[in-house]
Amino acid sequence: MNFRSSVFYLFIFFTSFGFSQTNKTLLTIDGEGVTVKEFLRVYNKNLDMVQDESQKNIDTYLDLFINYKLKIKEAYAQGLDKEPAFVKEFSGYQKQLSENYLFNQEITEALIKEAYERMQIEINANHILIRVTEDATPKDTLVAYNKIKEIWLKAKSGEDFETLAKTYSEEPKADETAGSLGYFKGFSMVYPFENMAYKTPVGQVSDILKTRYGYHILKVNERRDVPNEVTVAHIMISNRDGISDEEGNSRIQDIYKKVKQGEDFGALAIQFSEDSGTAKNEGKLARFGSGRLNSKIFEETAFALKNPGDISVPFKSSYGWHIIKLLERHPKETLEEARPELLNKIKNNDRSKKVIANVNHRIKEKYGFQRNEKALPFFQNFVTDSVLKRNWEYVEHPELKNTLFTIGNKKHTFDEFAKYIVERQKKSRIYLEKETLLTAYYKEFEEEKLKQFFINNLENENEEYAATISEYRNGLLIYELMQKNIWEASKKDSIGLATFFKNNKENYKWNTRVKANIGAAASMAIAKQIQDLLQQGKTNEEIKAALNTDDVVNAIMTTGVFEIGHPLLPASFEIKKGVSKIYDPIENENTKSGQFIVVDVQEVIPASPKNLGEVKGKVIGDYQNYLEEEWMKELRKKYVVKVNKKVLK
Repeated sequence: MNFRSSVFYLFIFFTSFGFSQTNKTLLTIDGEGVTVKEFLRVYNKNLDMVQDESQKNIDTYLDLFINYKLKIKEAYAQGLDKEPAFVKEFSGYQKQLSENYLFNQEITEALIKEAYERMQIEINANHILIRVTEDATPKDTLVAYNKIKEIWLKAKSGEDFETLAKTYSEEPKADETAGSLGYFKGFSMVYPFENMAYKTPVGQVSDILKTRYGYHILKVNERRDVPNEVTVAHIMISNRDGISDEEGNSRIQDIYKKVKQGEDFGALAIQFSEDSGTAKNEGKLARFGSGRLNSKIFEETAFALKNPGDISVPFKSSYGWHIIKLLERHPKETLEEARPELLNKIKNNDRSKKVIANVNHRIKEKYGFQRNEKALPFFQNFVTDSVLKRNWEYVEHPELKNTLFTIGNKKHTFDEFAKYIVERQKKSRIYLEKETLLTAYYKEFEEEKLKQFFINNLENENEEYAATISEYRNGLLIYELMQKNIWEASKKDSIGLATFFKNNKENYKWNTRVKANIGAAASMAIAKQIQDLLQQGKTNEEIKAALNTDDVVNAIMTTGVFEIGHPLLPASFEIKKGVSKIYDPIENENTKSGQFIVVDVQEVIPASPKNLGEVKGKVIGDYQNYLEEEWMKELRKKYVVKVNKKVLK
């Protein structure tokens, strides 16, 4: 199950318990009360999200709220809160949300400041790795250390670092890359490595450091400021199936020439860009910084533009062919602006080891904690060496009933830990020493139980958390309910869908369409020439050959079948066969771009019914809405709803 937030917010009617105005009962569903404070909080929170103005009336909104509460009631009645998919999804969110309350108190100002400063500077470095596992024997560890020390001495004495990396480094493909790491900034590497990189001066070789991967040395080649975030617009010709490199490059070059001729970039993006997500907004992309996009060449090209209004030459990415226009360079975030993101990154980085230690100490101090010191010696004898091969099997033992540790009044037993080992070994890395393995497993188990104890108590102790987790729980239940009873059911009900389509055919029609050639030009003079050539029966290629040169694109021609209202057709397009008049943007006849448009209509295809295959997605959506309306009528009959109108007023 994948419960995305975009789906979640379709259910805009959430429940919570707080911000009370009154505890009076507003309504009951089968005798179960719902308070005024719950309704008012939901109403006030979601008022701006209601699109239909009529539904902002409290009486009308109450009807929607009752539907929402009925769905939750039915979800519990169907046992959806016990379904494994629900439990897994909800537990994941509960863990994520609770961590905000668990960790934020422990993240020090020094960690935040350090992280912020390192996000402003990129480092270019090469490194050398000698591998050794975390639980290697002292002998193997010493062998690895002596290797890296010998290489370090060579590097410190002036031998070429890249040659040393190619010769000695045990990193994959080091003989090709020479250990090059390119540019990186804070949070890009494991924390000990990052620390050493920022500590080492440019041109110098670092001290030896150890990470979970082994021993490293690195050489810092350069430090530079991270580029400011930018806002850009782009025009893209998509690298779609069927388009050749020659055709894609030719199209983007034609558009680029029009840009260089002074035509409006935004208007050209609206008219020609094949990035549907940005074309309607004149090609504008959301603001981004270094490493934010999944295209290195796009980022580098954008950052290379110096001044707002600068335009790149055409280039190709993995997505297609682009031209970029710089709209704005943004000042860098202040520490306070960056703080929320930094907090989240610290929690999910090696830095969190410091934080977790503080969190565990706080929980133990607050609730009380007692550990059985005899536990690990027992497990050292009880668990056989087969655990190192990840196939140890649980066996009964009288001492498994003993208490492992106690948190508050919650006891955890040897037996729980033994069963944890059985499952944990299946997903474990390879350990060489049983004692190391058991110590690591015990630490994980203890941390997991401390955190779970905190989470279980949080809903009773923190009103804000209780409200938020309740919203998510109910929204997720409704999602599961709709999935089971409406969405999946409608997809399988082919007969019902066909009947619904047949009974509502008037709602699914093609508008009038035209099979046509569309010519676009930036001037009336060129548009007139396009019109004359179309009237002479010239093809698109002949028109382009006549009006365009290698350096100047005067005409862009497009062929296809277009439904009235298509973005390429003028807003005031007159439907008739033959070559049209010239639609003049200055006269507001073509409002979709700044182009003069001529349309050569070969065929007018009258409005006609669509078949089910052409419109199946929309029909399914409408059918689901119909089924939901009918189903809600059944729920109103199933459950007794009583509203206290006096309290509502």
